Amino acid sequence: MPGRRVYFRLMAPEAETVVLLGSFNDWNPAGRPLKRGKGGVWRTHITLWPGTYEYRFLVDGAWRNDPEAEVVANPYGSHNSVRVVTA
Repeated sequence: MPGRRVYFRLMAPEAETVVLLGSFNDWNPAGRPLKRGKGGVWRTHITLWPGTYEYRFLVDGAWRNDPEAEVVANPYGSHNSVRVVTA
């Protein structure tokens, strides 16, 4: 089964930097930087295998969830966004 290109976006017009971190990259602090687009929408894409992934955005050093995703509790007393990739 091949990986699928999965798109992530976040509306954050005030942001200077937005980084994507998640279970797909072992929450690596370097993460995946997003690129600012028109209207303050930040975007990126990555290739993921089918499965369920938890992730969050790091916006100027502060954690933020994806407002368009479902969330699950994490062990730190907050929530992670969830993305399910199908075959």
